[in-house]
Amino acid sequence: MAEAYIVGAVRTPVGKKKGGLSAVHPVDLAAHTLRELVERTGVDPAAVDDVIMGCVMQIGPQSVDIARNAWLSAGLPESVAGVTIDRQCGSSQQAIHFAAQGVLSGTQDLVVAAGVESMSVVPLGSSVTIAMQQGMPAPYGKGWTDRYGTQEISQFRGAELMCEKWGFTREELERYAYDSHQRAAKAIANGHFRTQIAPIAGVEADEGPRPDTTLDKMAGLSTLREDGVITAATASQISDGAGALLIASETAVREHGLTPRARIVTLTLTGDDPVFMLTAPIPATRKALAKAGLSIGDIDVTEINEAFAPVPLAWLRELGADPATTNPNGGAIALGHPLGGTGAILMTKLLHELERVGGRYGLQTMCEGGGQANVTIIERL
Repeated sequence: MAEAYIVGAVRTPVGKKKGGLSAVHPVDLAAHTLRELVERTGVDPAAVDDVIMGCVMQIGPQSVDIARNAWLSAGLPESVAGVTIDRQCGSSQQAIHFAAQGVLSGTQDLVVAAGVESMSVVPLGSSVTIAMQQGMPAPYGKGWTDRYGTQEISQFRGAELMCEKWGFTREELERYAYDSHQRAAKAIANGHFRTQIAPIAGVEADEGPRPDTTLDKMAGLSTLREDGVITAATASQISDGAGALLIASETAVREHGLTPRARIVTLTLTGDDPVFMLTAPIPATRKALAKAGLSIGDIDVTEINEAFAPVPLAWLRELGADPATTNPNGGAIALGHPLGGTGAILMTKLLHELERVGGRYGLQTMCEGGGQANVTIIERL
């Protein structure tokens, strides 16, 4: 049976909005991780079969196939092609899936899976805003409106609906967010991210964590929606960042002298209620565990994207997972969520944390626009 291995994983620091990475062109931000990946793995870049890159807002500086542009900007061989994909927040996790599937199918041997988003340069919602300014309709066809009526479809409403369904109070959300910042600050202080980060533009560490935040400060913030419970403190941060991984076949490992660091165990996709939008990681995880023949207790480290605090809280409650091994070094509430870059960044964090603690199995999942979720399970080697 064919195997797909992760042989390299690197990321930039995650920059906060208008922070230290905001002046870096998105192409160059992504190119930095590609160069670092090639250098750290020692692979011949001309042997790479494809570069698959996730990016959500594919307009302006992030348009015209940023995967290809970043590879060329990195000064790497023009013989290697690149493609850019959008599965919303899961775009670069899907890039990992496509890369692994290319290897598992036997049609490719070396594939780069990457992701990038500069939300300082290309703000959230830019592509929709521009289209509607030009008189185009919202991105929901007649079938959507017939099926779901005139109700609002947004991540913010989805987060509030989750709080209603699971009964999460504002205080519970803020306690979770506070813990995310404390975990992230501790991880940075202890150097847990140092080897996985490729500094750029003078930025050496993630800019988002606020170790001095308090529950009292959070309690003083206004909610994002009238009569809601979600605030900016319990939502992911707007961020800039990129990540890249090298996925290799057994043949490539042997022929290029590479060292496998993890094996891809299973790749799954699941859709769920698009109005709730953010709940799909729950059924997606159940599906992935069943496919892998594992239980949640077998998972040593989990990275679930903290798009909003109710997402990991509901996942923890429904799956019965261990909170201590779930986002152990903080999540997007503290570290940021650069949309198309997050999947590759989370997998880089997951791999390095498994190696640090000597764990065997790691699981990554995140909620995605349209009510979708990817789940990737890896086994450390």
